[in-house]
Amino acid sequence: MSKVLVISDSHGLTKELQVIRERHLKEVDLLIHCGDSQLLPDDPAISGYFTVGGNCDFGKYPQELITNVGGKKFYITHGHHYDVKYSLMNLKYKAQEVSADIVCFGHSHELGAELVDGILFLNPGSVRLPRGRVEKTYCILDVDKDSVKLTVYDDSGRKLDSLSKEFTF
Repeated sequence: MSKVLVISDSHGLTKELQVIRERHLKEVDLLIHCGDSQLLPDDPAISGYFTVGGNCDFGKYPQELITNVGGKKFYITHGHHYDVKYSLMNLKYKAQEVSADIVCFGHSHELGAELVDGILFLNPGSVRLPRGRVEKTYCILDVDKDSVKLTVYDDSGRKLDSLSKEFTF
């Protein structure tokens, strides 16, 4: 089993990104930041995160990344190029185009996860400016061949068990 930490929309936070990285570094195989860090790529706070650029980012971040973890293909983007605040349809087409199993994105600052036509779409919310809830959130995925267990954490590292869920492929 592989573990992946997914965070997004930290909007200038530095200490918090470092604390979260150090808190989970030994237990996860990959740290993903879905954009809008508002940090330059060489900032020590974003070091170690597999990062895409968001609409509020400057510097040379890729707009999308693809990687394989735990036998699953991840597609990572911020989401602003796909109008994710309105619909996941455009992002779903892109995910199908690249044969992604899991799509990680941000932009809306709204925590959410759903399995659509065999593809898991995950927005970890925001660790700075959450929408739709008071908790500032990030997620850890336990990735297995046939399932993904989603665990949601608040910025202090507390598990939010009522928001955690398991998805079967």
